[in-house]
Amino acid sequence: MEESVSTSTAESTEEAKKSPQSSSSGTVVSSDQPADKPHQQKPLPVKSQELALRDKAAPAEDEGNQSKQPRSALPIRLPGLHEALNKTPLDEERIQAHGIRKLSGKHLTLYTDLPALPMVEELVTVFDLAIPQWSAYFQIPQADVTDWHVIGRLMKDKTRFQKAGLLPESLPPFGHGFNYADHLWVYDQATDYYRRHLLLHEGTHAFMQKFLGGSGPAWYREGMAELLATHRWVEGKLQMKYFPRDRKETPGWGRIKIIKDEVAAGRGVMLTKVLKFPPTAHRQVQPYAWCWAATTFFENHPRYRARFHQLKTESTEESDLFSDRFYQRLQDQWPEIRDQWQWFVLNMEYGFDVQREAIDPKPIFPLKEETADVEIRVDRGWQSTGLQLAAGSQVEIVASGRYQIAADPEVWWCEPNGVTIHYYHKRPLGVLLAAVNGPNATGLTRLANIQTIGSAGTINTVQGGVLFLRINESGADLADNKGSCRVRIKQITQD
Repeated sequence: MEESVSTSTAESTEEAKKSPQSSSSGTVVSSDQPADKPHQQKPLPVKSQELALRDKAAPAEDEGNQSKQPRSALPIRLPGLHEALNKTPLDEERIQAHGIRKLSGKHLTLYTDLPALPMVEELVTVFDLAIPQWSAYFQIPQADVTDWHVIGRLMKDKTRFQKAGLLPESLPPFGHGFNYADHLWVYDQATDYYRRHLLLHEGTHAFMQKFLGGSGPAWYREGMAELLATHRWVEGKLQMKYFPRDRKETPGWGRIKIIKDEVAAGRGVMLTKVLKFPPTAHRQVQPYAWCWAATTFFENHPRYRARFHQLKTESTEESDLFSDRFYQRLQDQWPEIRDQWQWFVLNMEYGFDVQREAIDPKPIFPLKEETADVEIRVDRGWQSTGLQLAAGSQVEIVASGRYQIAADPEVWWCEPNGVTIHYYHKRPLGVLLAAVNGPNATGLTRLANIQTIGSAGTINTVQGGVLFLRINESGADLADNKGSCRVRIKQITQD
């Protein structure tokens, strides 16, 4: 089942700050260059101490207890509904008498009381185009889905459907959409996009139940439906599993806005809590956003994608055992997962590139030599230097290089001090940043404790940890960056 969210309120964004072009603190962009980097999203900065991301107890780690976990019975049968749908044939004359039309596609018959408008008529085509994408993602042979057919109801006035026998009394109450076996119900929505999204969301549930035999616990079931239903529909072409680059692409969806608003209000959610969402959690809209974020994170992260894809073969298990096993497989990596999840949700914005923001592991060595040289790519997020800094030490960082931080409509060149004509998170775009990351008693990532370095700076390490570096750039705009920054790290003092 699904809940919607209005996007009538504009997404929270940070306005770009413009400094005088003669600033001596950074590289200057000439006045004939654009003042705003193309496609830049600017979410409000949030300090780590304000996050309130609370890490609940991780799933059980005892393999010996797994056999004691209950296994969910599938398929689920709702009293009276199965009989109402399978033993009572639809009366087409009765349906038409109540002003309900029938749209026919290869895989979907859709009954609706909406007028015959293009954005309604095309819905059966959208559903048919989703079939090969569901099949490819879940690795179901096309031959197996050739004859699959779903009966759908798209409703504006539910009383018509009740009187026409299309909305059985045994159907549980639902807010926006519902799926049972090869049947789905969707209430009409305020936007064409979200109407399609709901159809694809409930269609994903139906496909998983039919061909996988189940859809896992709440976070996976709703997360997969959200992941695959988030789409792009342009000139008759459907792209599912789409990460929107602009909120105008997905009116009525609002998942990114929910994440940003929840984090700003101190209600961020750790992954371990998302993985333990009970079935009742989705009576509210916020869990849909968190489940979308979780599946999107794992689906797009190169280090965790393979383990995540393994879950497709285990979706008949709907108890906590499903999530416990997933956690155990990633247990050794969980500290880094926790850090990268927090960075993802803290900096959530349209177009966020999970793959480019992924942190590659690197062997860790204490900074013993007088100096160490590293190279930082400007088209990636945080990068480990592999250098362990001792608590109480002082380190000097000197950077050099010239690199590209935008390409459209023309190239923007930048040096480690950044460009002062455009700011991101209250710092010059492209400026070199540093963070010392390591275990934290609060469970919050220390990657959010950012220090601006520029061409030269000093770090005083109160807590020991690994030195990470990156340039200041939106996670949505890394792809058009080119080049690297050369960095020399020198230990000045050590307690």
